Amino acid sequence: MNLRPAQEEYGAYYHQYVRLVPDGNIRDILAELLDHTSAYLSDIPEAQGNFRYAPGKWSLKEVIGHINDNERIMGYRLLRIARGDQTPLAGYDQDEFMKGVNFGSSSLADLIDDYIAVRRATLTLLRGLSEEAWTRSGSANNNVLSARSLAYIIAGHEIHHLNIVKERYLVIK
Repeated sequence: MNLRPAQEEYGAYYHQYVRLVPDGNIRDILAELLDHTSAYLSDIPEAQGNFRYAPGKWSLKEVIGHINDNERIMGYRLLRIARGDQTPLAGYDQDEFMKGVNFGSSSLADLIDDYIAVRRATLTLLRGLSEEAWTRSGSANNNVLSARSLAYIIAGHEIHHLNIVKERYLVIK
């Protein structure tokens, strides 16, 4: 799937993520991100995991956990929409989700393993989509979303948070 979603395929809020995704086959981009992100995060010392760049901001572990949670949610939406389900899907509050979990008690390695597992599941889902399924649309959080746009949102959301990690949490090669 090489075609970028049109802005009509997703709510205005999601443009901040979709615009970050480079041109190319979105399945390949997500696979490349899997390799890049898992390698990048694996170089971070465990001692950095609970670092917060400012009071009230998420720890590095919480950022990774949030990326994983978001991909699970967006992947579920993608599955439902790609299969033609027209049931309006609920939104989620990322801050409420964070209140319900303690990522600080997990190791960075465990959070990275979770990231890898979630991404592999997403890639498996995308491999099985027909061309027609990619363009199906549904509703989530009162936004029209296509299956294709959700794949781009997953990638762009990850890129967004990796940029923040690189800029504000630590600088490693």
